[in-house]
Amino acid sequence: MTKTREKEPGERATVHALLDTHGQTYAAEAGIRLRDTPQPLYQLLVLADLLSARIRASVAVSTARALADAGLRDPRRMADASWRERVDALGEGGYRRYDERTATQLGDGAELLRDRYGGDLRRMRREADGDVKKLRALLQEVPGLGPTGADIFLREVQRVWPEFAPYLDAKALRGAERLGLPDRPERLARLVPTEETAALAAGLVRAALDASVVDDVRERAAA
Repeated sequence: MTKTREKEPGERATVHALLDTHGQTYAAEAGIRLRDTPQPLYQLLVLADLLSARIRASVAVSTARALADAGLRDPRRMADASWRERVDALGEGGYRRYDERTATQLGDGAELLRDRYGGDLRRMRREADGDVKKLRALLQEVPGLGPTGADIFLREVQRVWPEFAPYLDAKALRGAERLGLPDRPERLARLVPTEETAALAAGLVRAALDASVVDDVRERAAA
């Protein structure tokens, strides 16, 4: 118990440094003003799909912006757009490696969401009824959204769906390990207010992906 109390101030300094410099959520980076309303929730789902491919996060973020700029902000508009319109918007964002397959998946996914949930992901939330495993499974029924995409969505959506917090998946925990932070979600979550868990998750993922983030956070925490 004493060791835990001794370590906590250092852990909090690390977390504060991480949030201050690398804690922007990917939704915010993509210009999505996340709220518990249909359009931003759908935009987050699209972003999660884009981020789940083996492509730079910056490209996925710029592509999410390009799709929004093209007016493809909700399932109806995405489903009604032609395949070529979706391909062109993906290309505009720089998402060229997977553009044809992703254009098809976005169309199919939009049709599923429109037909099954009336285009409103809050209905999926209600169906999951607070069960994160069920929600993760439901998300993976959307074409193109596999386990990685579901994890990305859940890491970000916990900010407005707090019943699923703390959601800190294996990638976030890998970042925590690299920073010398606790490797259990519940212990990590105690270091921040609930509303900041999504930002913490985003920062931890950046630490997992980029060694320079780890070095920067350690330097700032020690200052």
